[in-house]
Amino acid sequence: MTAIAVPVARRRQNISALADAELVSLAKQGDEPAIRAIVQRHNQRLFRTARAIIRSDWEAEDVVQAAYVKAFTTLATFRGEAALSTWLTRITLNEALGRVRARKNTTGLEEIDMQTTSGGGEVLQFPSSLSATDPESELSRSQARHLLEQAVDGLPDEFRAIFVLREVEGMSTEEAASFLGIKPETAKTRLHRARKLMRQSIEKQLSGAFSALFPFDGARCASMGDRVIATFVRQRDIGQ
Repeated sequence: MTAIAVPVARRRQNISALADAELVSLAKQGDEPAIRAIVQRHNQRLFRTARAIIRSDWEAEDVVQAAYVKAFTTLATFRGEAALSTWLTRITLNEALGRVRARKNTTGLEEIDMQTTSGGGEVLQFPSSLSATDPESELSRSQARHLLEQAVDGLPDEFRAIFVLREVEGMSTEEAASFLGIKPETAKTRLHRARKLMRQSIEKQLSGAFSALFPFDGARCASMGDRVIATFVRQRDIGQ
């Protein structure tokens, strides 16, 4: 039975549908479309992971790029004993933590300064799959996201890491703890404190804003006055 050759163009179009194991097999042969597919599939998780540690968009991107380069140059060592996403995340974490250690002269995540810095950092982009129905909805969602991003950026480093891995990336507590090299109990404690700090930060940012809720001033207020007077005059004229 003669095998039917699959056109190259069609294979390229379907490559994004392949499982990680199949993509890895192709990538080990230097297949560029497979490498691109792996990068596109795992970009978001790796960026968020790096950004949780680094707190800088541009440096987080640099960390992810460096992690990919290291991963693809050592791809032959990947045996599939762990998920590809797990392997890539571990490489990214190591790259990010290595930079933090170099800056702070520490020996690990346990020794990262727990005090909140006052700089605030840059805005952490959380891509959303939701599509806005109108510009006003998009603006409201953007403002809410910015509020959350500021709160995340304000977390101490080790709290921010567990929060992003657990709450943003949806890892289990055990999985996140494994990535960070800490005990699950420690991860739970940090996550609890991170949530508390997040809540306090958001409440602080919103304090004073309640007086601006449901505004009824300006043109709306003037219009109401006009309508009341018009109705009053009309009813008075009818009663005369």
